[in-house]
Amino acid sequence: MFHVKKRTLLFIAGIVWLIAGFNVARLGVLSYRVIESKWYLFILTVVVFCVFGMMFIKMNKKYTKRIMGYEEIRPFWYFFDLKAYMIMACMMGGGVGFRAMGIFSDIFIVFFYSGLGCALALAGITFLRNHIQYENLLLD
Repeated sequence: MFHVKKRTLLFIAGIVWLIAGFNVARLGVLSYRVIESKWYLFILTVVVFCVFGMMFIKMNKKYTKRIMGYEEIRPFWYFFDLKAYMIMACMMGGGVGFRAMGIFSDIFIVFFYSGLGCALALAGITFLRNHIQYENLLLD
């Protein structure tokens, strides 16, 4: 009932990462209105984007390879493994918790969330690209 083709797992991963990235980036961009924008915040945003972007590209390749190694039909939640779900829960819980407690300053939220969110969204787009280029991935 909740089983999908492995190509669909790539699509689901893309949508989940894209939505998460959009929401995180939105928080960062909205915080730009709270503070006086400084030129160095844009540079820090790009640095965060590059650091996390490189990590997410490596992770994307790893997860795509894992998904491609599956049998044709799997439960829809298999786009992540248990470790990835645990990391996601900690990151989301930590981000929400730390923001609620006021531990993160608005300046940190501006550059970190903007850069991280854009990197997450890029990972989602990469998963969606893998979904579209599925036949090419089969040949690799």
